[in-house]
Amino acid sequence: MPKQILRQMLLARRKSLSALEARTASIMIQQAFIATEEFGSAGRIGLYAPVHNEVETAEVFAEALATSRVAIYPAVRGESLEFRRVLSLSMLRKGAFGIPEPPEACEVFAPGTADLLVVPGIAFDMSGRRIGYGKGYYDRTLHSLEGTGKLVGFCYDFQLVETIAGEPHDVTMDLLITETRVVRPRD
Repeated sequence: MPKQILRQMLLARRKSLSALEARTASIMIQQAFIATEEFGSAGRIGLYAPVHNEVETAEVFAEALATSRVAIYPAVRGESLEFRRVLSLSMLRKGAFGIPEPPEACEVFAPGTADLLVVPGIAFDMSGRRIGYGKGYYDRTLHSLEGTGKLVGFCYDFQLVETIAGEPHDVTMDLLITETRVVRPRD
């Protein structure tokens, strides 16, 4: 199926989730992530501020702070993303595309210094390939981290498909988490 059609179909389905469905699945996904060995050994974690019914990340943020980890969030800077430290979710302000992001005054960290970076998406496949909104910010920013074991995709089970027609610029995830599965594509 062409990427654009898959993107439209799954985005519509995600947006149609009820608040209860999205919240229940998000809690399960976050708890599964927190229970992974990868999270257990991570000291610096990149998260995202969800929009359009994306999987929530607030519980992971709370757990990170409670266990003295550093949480960083992306902000659009030019054609890529810059990751900034967040000490409270109330710091986030609407940025590019209406997505909450940390202000410029926050401490900046290179993406490669994170132990894990949680990435949103519209679709993922069993090989770790991802379809985002099509703007390429995550692909451009994280391409050099592909295969390092740092990239984690959060998605609802229906967003994890068997295969996506990948392109050379697409970043591949190292770990995928849904409400029913934890998938390590390279295993």
